[in-house]
Amino acid sequence: MSVIEKKAVQKVEGGGILSPAGFKAGGIHIGLRYEKKDFGVIYSERPAQSAAVYTESHFQAAPLKVTQQSIASAGLLQAIVCNSAIANACTGEQGLKDAYKMRELIAKRFRLPEEYVAVASTGVIGECLPMKKIEQGCSNIAVHKDYNSAKSFQQAILTTDIVEKAACVEVTADGKTITIGGAAKGSGMIHPNMGTMLGFITTDANISAPVLQSALKKAVNTTFNQITVDGETSTNDMVIVMANGTAGHKPLNENHPDWGNFQEGLTLLCEDLAKQIARDGEGATKLVEVSVKGAHSDGDAKTIAKKIVGSNLVKTAIYGADPNWGRIVGAMGHSPAVLQPDLCDIYIGRELVFSEGTPQAFNEQSVSDYMKNEECVEISVFLKDGAGEGKAWGCDLTYDYVKINASYRT
Repeated sequence: MSVIEKKAVQKVEGGGILSPAGFKAGGIHIGLRYEKKDFGVIYSERPAQSAAVYTESHFQAAPLKVTQQSIASAGLLQAIVCNSAIANACTGEQGLKDAYKMRELIAKRFRLPEEYVAVASTGVIGECLPMKKIEQGCSNIAVHKDYNSAKSFQQAILTTDIVEKAACVEVTADGKTITIGGAAKGSGMIHPNMGTMLGFITTDANISAPVLQSALKKAVNTTFNQITVDGETSTNDMVIVMANGTAGHKPLNENHPDWGNFQEGLTLLCEDLAKQIARDGEGATKLVEVSVKGAHSDGDAKTIAKKIVGSNLVKTAIYGADPNWGRIVGAMGHSPAVLQPDLCDIYIGRELVFSEGTPQAFNEQSVSDYMKNEECVEISVFLKDGAGEGKAWGCDLTYDYVKINASYRT
């Protein structure tokens, strides 16, 4: 593992959920999917202060209810169990019993209080879990601290994802190094609020559950909540973090002199995972990043950015490498945010295509080539109406998205 650069907050190449001290993980195949791994666990060697944010869907799945109850008990977790393939959502009283049973079985497997276990599921809605297979998984799962064990967990949580998603950052507090690692899944039904994917974060930071909850919510609002693939919100998904306190620094809070480092690091990790999810959108060929500056407020900037990146017409134009800035204007035009069209500048890449209410002459072939060849297409909007800033991430919309979702259950 190599560090990209030396500073108080830095990304770490090759890191993930097992980079912080005191965590183990594993993933196995138990038959929920045809061949791929479908059952995983993250384990902390000591009780960890914990926090989470959840989907705001009215149809919250049973695992989320169990996890909320676990964290509410004491703010402590030592294990997270996750299955893919079956969401255990909209499954009534039986689904809730099954989620609690998963918690019970993992607690017994690792000799933990039941309330120290969180539960997550992802996959098809409306199907009950085959509990004999779940019971087998809970009995057979093993956790280790090595690269392959982290990869096994990352693979076990995937559904229609093409690639695994992992990230790691290091931050400094009291002269000590804090490591924050993460893994995530998400490819379709991505329009978080919060959220429509699963995100798992581990850290050796010394921080209380309430402070961690506040930091996580702040990080999520500018990262995971600013991605969209298809505008659809899931029933199941959440971002959850465990902090086991082994880094050796004084407790973190907003009065700590190095608090800004931790908040920046947590946000950077969430942004990295969020962008990986957006790039891996179902059928996607490229990542799209929209930056809005000069808005009336940060909230307006984030709203406008997400409106643009979520527009199907913008997404299809990017897939077709068509520099049709009218699609961008159209998306902004029905945003609830405050903006003044006559002050607006729009760039695709580095090309100014629209300025202060007037079309600009630009080389369409050059911009089209940029849209074809770049892994990330950048759209920049300058509103000249304030100091508000915001970003959002998404992907293009392709024929393959329809193919994948037309046969999701078959």
